[in-house]
Amino acid sequence: MKTTIELYPVWIRVWHWTNAVCFLVLLATGISLHFAAPGSALIPFDTARMVHNIFGILMTGGWVVFVIGTLKSGNGVHYRLRLPGLVGRLLTQTLFYGVGIFRHEPHPFPATREAKFNPLQQLTYLGVMFGAVPVLMVSGLAFFFHDLIPERLLDMDGLWIAGVIHYGIGVFLTVFLIGHLYLATAGETVFGEFKKMLSGSTLTEEKP
Repeated sequence: MKTTIELYPVWIRVWHWTNAVCFLVLLATGISLHFAAPGSALIPFDTARMVHNIFGILMTGGWVVFVIGTLKSGNGVHYRLRLPGLVGRLLTQTLFYGVGIFRHEPHPFPATREAKFNPLQQLTYLGVMFGAVPVLMVSGLAFFFHDLIPERLLDMDGLWIAGVIHYGIGVFLTVFLIGHLYLATAGETVFGEFKKMLSGSTLTEEKP
């Protein structure tokens, strides 16, 4: 008996694209706030700060929805690392991205009911969604509630440290975004993975 599984249900697709828009707006306004010279900013400073704050709150709310949805829907199974043999699977996936994909070799870890991500995606997404993004949000919220930040940390200005962490994680996530977009073109077709996140993707398996 065959059963059909929806790999990317509507709520994940809505969250994914909302999160993508928020991040791009935060990136543009963040660059403007950090690097634009006074009076010649691509985005006026006050506008950039207001938009950055609004989309930062939207992204934080979206992350909370993502975590609740992941816990409630069973989506968390796709983030559960299987430690035995993990290094070998990571090497296999890395070799596929580096060599196999150009030889049109079959994907070493096709999507299944239990694992829609390959090992490299699983480890990366786990670190991004449950490590980097929360740190980015907390360091951003520090500017809203700066009275709660110690004036001095490690003999340095506490808010300055929060700013450095916020900036560093922002750079890291920008690099992740570039890699994420590149690998999204490495599916069956160049735009295949983008279409899956727009219209959904199903997987048909034999039910025992």
